[in-house]
Amino acid sequence: MSATQAKSKKIVSYAKYGYIFILPFFIVYCFFMVYPLINTFVLSFKGNGELRDVVVGFENYKVLLFGAEGENIAAANAKAASNAYWATWGNTLILWVGNFVVQLVLSLLLAVWFSDNRIKLKGAGFFKVVFYLPNIITAVSVAGMFLMIFGNTQFGVVNSLLMKMGIISNSDEVIRFVTDQWLSRFVVMFIQSWMWFGNTTLLLMSGIFGIDPSIYEAASIDGSSGMHQFMHITMPILKPIFIYVFITSMIGGLQMFDIPFMFHTGGNVSTQLRTQAIYIYESFHGGRNAQYGYSAAASVILFIVTTILGLIVYNINTRDDTAKKKKGAK
Repeated sequence: MSATQAKSKKIVSYAKYGYIFILPFFIVYCFFMVYPLINTFVLSFKGNGELRDVVVGFENYKVLLFGAEGENIAAANAKAASNAYWATWGNTLILWVGNFVVQLVLSLLLAVWFSDNRIKLKGAGFFKVVFYLPNIITAVSVAGMFLMIFGNTQFGVVNSLLMKMGIISNSDEVIRFVTDQWLSRFVVMFIQSWMWFGNTTLLLMSGIFGIDPSIYEAASIDGSSGMHQFMHITMPILKPIFIYVFITSMIGGLQMFDIPFMFHTGGNVSTQLRTQAIYIYESFHGGRNAQYGYSAAASVILFIVTTILGLIVYNINTRDDTAKKKKGAK
């Protein structure tokens, strides 16, 4: 036996111990993520209420998407279920777009302002912490606080101030921030923007700080204005950050649940605030009358839509980068 062969036999492989250490993660992941996902797909092909153990095929999808009657549901009930389902899509998109646009514009302005070396703002670190604080407060606490501020009664902070100022004379004239269709939506949009703009601001600031200052110096020497530098230097370089913010915001917006669900009184979510996630939650709860099939089908549709939109945005970004590389290579 050669010396090399003897040495190779003495080598001990520790790779298996690495698999043992990461095994708990995969067990937990499969139990809490993979199994519920598979079970959701299975439930989406079963009935609702008393028929929850009956396999109905694609009937739940047809009812929700097209309002088509099936063997286990009448035409009128199918139409009502479809209308309620599509209404939640409208609410979800309105609440997401409304808060995302405000959040992005405000975050971009603050990021540029705080990262501008010419301004040299004092206490920038303190403001960063303050901006990020709403992001770490629980949704229940935030919703409770804003319910106190924008309560429908004369005891709400805003209505109470308006009464003291003489703008409102009695309790019948109070502003219905919680139950009014658009006022309640505006309040939820404001809450979402307030909670998340700090996180977006820090992400954009990190991208701006990663830009080589010599680029701005060269542009200034060439006579480029601040707006020109912002549009032709800052914005193009921040594109990957924008894509990341857009995708994460889109996923969070389509799955919006906590603030719209908590911002209500009387135990029932207002119709104008019922998002996709709330619809799925409410359909799943109901005892023997729970609509497991609709809830699971809506979850699968939301999963597919989120995946497709994420892939589209990602491909648009990578396609542009690939085209630029090919153009540069030529």
